[in-house]
Amino acid sequence: MTRRLSLLATFVGPVVVVLGMSKVHAAWVADPPYDYTGSFRFAWSLAYVVILLVTTYGVGLPDLAKSWTASLKLAVVASAASAGVVSLVQLVVGDALLPRFVVFGAALVLVLWHLIVSALVRKGFGREAERDRIVLVSGAREAGRLGAEMRSTPEKPWTLHRHLLPEEVSASSAERRLVDAVTAGGTVVVLDREALASAEVVAQAGAVHEFGVRVRSLQEFYEEWMAKLPVSELERSSLFFDIAEVHRLRYGRAKRLLDLVGGIVGLLPYALSIPVVWTLNLFGNRGPLFYRQERVGRNGHPFTILKFRTMVADDRPVAVAASEGSTWTAQDDPRITPVGRLLRNTHLDELPQVWNILRGDLALVGPRPEQPRYVRELSEILPFYGMRHLVRPGLTGWAQVKYGYAGDESDALEKLQYEFFYLRHQSIRFDLEVMARTLRSVAGSEGKGR
Repeated sequence: MTRRLSLLATFVGPVVVVLGMSKVHAAWVADPPYDYTGSFRFAWSLAYVVILLVTTYGVGLPDLAKSWTASLKLAVVASAASAGVVSLVQLVVGDALLPRFVVFGAALVLVLWHLIVSALVRKGFGREAERDRIVLVSGAREAGRLGAEMRSTPEKPWTLHRHLLPEEVSASSAERRLVDAVTAGGTVVVLDREALASAEVVAQAGAVHEFGVRVRSLQEFYEEWMAKLPVSELERSSLFFDIAEVHRLRYGRAKRLLDLVGGIVGLLPYALSIPVVWTLNLFGNRGPLFYRQERVGRNGHPFTILKFRTMVADDRPVAVAASEGSTWTAQDDPRITPVGRLLRNTHLDELPQVWNILRGDLALVGPRPEQPRYVRELSEILPFYGMRHLVRPGLTGWAQVKYGYAGDESDALEKLQYEFFYLRHQSIRFDLEVMARTLRSVAGSEGKGR
C-alpha cells in the first residue's frame, strides 16, 4: 500500500505543480494575461509533465531514496534533467515554448515535493516493517538465508522478530514457545517444511492463528514478501501450477501481440544506432559489428541471439578462460573493449535483439536465454531448471529486475527462484510492471542482465 500511494503522490506532484504554475503565470505573472488552456503553452506544459514523470521514475524516486541525502540527490537530478531537456528543445526551436517561471519554478518546487514524499515513504516502510514482525520456525540454515534476504530488496518490508528451531517448539508443548514468541510481539508465523511436518508445531501455529495472527508456509512467505519461490522449499507438488503462456491461449496471444508492437517500435532506435556503433567500432572496437551466439529457447530449441559486439574479436581469451575453468562471463571481464563497455552500460548492445523478438525467438519479458553448455550444467545442478524453457525467453525478466547479473551457479539459483515466481504469476499487468522497472534500471544504470 505504501509503494502504491508513494508512486501516486510522486506522479500527481508534477501534474499539479506544472499545470498550477502555468495557470498562475497566465493569470497573474504574464503581462498581458492570457488564456492558458486556450494557448499553445497548454500542450507544451503537458509535454513537460511527461518529461518530469519519466525522469522522476527513471532516477528511482521514490523507492530508491533510502536516506535524506539520497532523496535530495535524486530529486535534484530529476528536476535538473527535465528542465534541461525543455531548455534544450526551446534552444533548438528558437522559441520560448514555456516561460522560465514554469520551467525552473516547477523544477524547484518539485525538489521539495519529492523530499517530502520520500520522507513519508521511508516512514511508511518503517511502520510496515514494524507491523510485519516475523516469527520463523525453521532450521538454522534457512534462518541465515532469510536474514540475508531481509537486507536485499523485499517487495514488502518486514523484520525478523524471532527464530525458533522446530525441535524447540515440538519438544516444549508445556512451555508453548511459539505462542510465547507471538505474545512477545510477533505478528506473522512462518513455518518451513520441517516445521509443517511436526504435529506439535502445527498445533501451536493453529492456536495463534485462532487469535488472528497470520500463519504462512515458508514458500508463501517468499512469494508474498520477496516475490520469489524458494528452491529449498520446492517439491514436485509445489510446481503443479498453470503457466499462463502455456495454458491460457488468450494471454499467449496478447503477449505475442505486445512483443510484436515492442519489436516494431524498437526497429527505429535499432536502425539509428547501427551507423553510430559502426563509427565507434572504427576507433575502439575493430572487428565485426554484430555478435551471434547460440542460446536455448522455448521448449529447449536453440536459436541464434544477435547483439552488437562488445568484446575483442579474437577468441583466444575465451579458450584461455575455458582451460582455466572459468566459463562464466564476469561483469568486469577484461575481454570487454572500452567501446563495448559503453554499449553495455547504455544497453545499446541489446538493440539488435528486436530481430529476435520479431522472429519469435524472444519475448519482451521472460527468463533470459542461456547458452547450451550452461543449460546442461545447470540442469544437472539446479532442481526443475528445465521448467523455465516452457515459455519463450525474454529480452528482460523478473529475475533481471530483482537480482541482475548471474556470474556463477549460485547466482543462477537465485535467479531461478525469481523465474519460478514469474512463471506462476504471468499476466500482461505483470509483464508491463517488469518492463517499467527495466526502464528504470536502464535509466539508473543499474541493469545487469546477461
